[in-house]
Amino acid sequence: MPTATLNRLMGKILRENSTIAHAYDTPPGCEPLRHEVARRLMDVGCSVTPDEILTTNGTSESVYLALKAVTQPGDTVAIESPLSYGLLEALEALHLNALELPTHPRNGISLPHLQAALEKRQIVACFLISNFSNPLGTCMGDAKKKQIVELLTHYNIPLVEDDIYGDLYFEGTRPKAFKAFDREGLVLYCSSHSKTLSPGLRVGWCVAGRYQDQVETLKWVVNQTTAIVPQLTIAAFLANGGYDRHLRQLRRAYQAQMTRMTQAICEHFPSDTKVTRPNGGHLLWVEMPPEFDSLQLYKEALEYYISVVPGSIFSPSGSYRNCFRLNTGLPWSEVINQAMRTLGYLIKRQLAMKVLDSPVTPPPSVFQ
Repeated sequence: MPTATLNRLMGKILRENSTIAHAYDTPPGCEPLRHEVARRLMDVGCSVTPDEILTTNGTSESVYLALKAVTQPGDTVAIESPLSYGLLEALEALHLNALELPTHPRNGISLPHLQAALEKRQIVACFLISNFSNPLGTCMGDAKKKQIVELLTHYNIPLVEDDIYGDLYFEGTRPKAFKAFDREGLVLYCSSHSKTLSPGLRVGWCVAGRYQDQVETLKWVVNQTTAIVPQLTIAAFLANGGYDRHLRQLRRAYQAQMTRMTQAICEHFPSDTKVTRPNGGHLLWVEMPPEFDSLQLYKEALEYYISVVPGSIFSPSGSYRNCFRLNTGLPWSEVINQAMRTLGYLIKRQLAMKVLDSPVTPPPSVFQ
């Protein structure tokens, strides 16, 4: 992350506006940032004005506000499965039920299952990560994104979209957002620069379409405003022309690190291991044989100061116990290489020692 440049820009802002950090802002947020976000959203396929953008404290807050604006406690929201546990916690905090829909690492959420849920009037909203999702790394093609938006529009169902990983594509051009195909204001687009510039500055935004007034009111109720200096710092970085150069370097680094970790999986893990092959982001989803327990791996790995994320926490129903997520965001080193060797040893040991009392019914595989 470009911390030195961000620190310099922040210092300049504070020197030139010594009292600005202590002033209230209005809920929409700083105009310079909203202007830059609107300009960048053109690459996503969205034509919006700065007045249509609400700044938030990261994507987490924008998703929370968007979900709250379109639901009531007890409602059911359709989600891809598996899904980021942080987002599942948001659903739980809002007292919402999750309808898990099968999701393929390449093709994304199952359209037949989504259509069946819509026909049965089972859901009041849908939540999807549009590009390089957490944890699968899924990135649907434009045609399917358009089809999903048209399907939800037909049933007048809002879609809360998280596009936090969209800038981290490895090849080609920046993938579009669901919002690019929204003609009725039903897509609430949420994103931030937490994965590309600074997680700690907590600068995100929401383009809420027809729900903008509700989201802005909720923002005012929850915490009134987003801190001004972080907004201006990100705006200055975007305006100085260095963001695209930074992204090129970041994407190359993430792609190289993901390749190295995938090679290590092939070298150190059992031969029947399955692993995703995302075209962006920095996450890998690993699937082991049905009898494997990733929670046991998690506990054993911690004894070696190695952290993996067990698959069951990515599902409200506790599925995917034989899966886990790896983060490839750290620069490759011999320490990480040794950690992968250790993980391979722990996995092979667990599978070798596993004594089954009864046949195991395999859970559904996301790779089918």
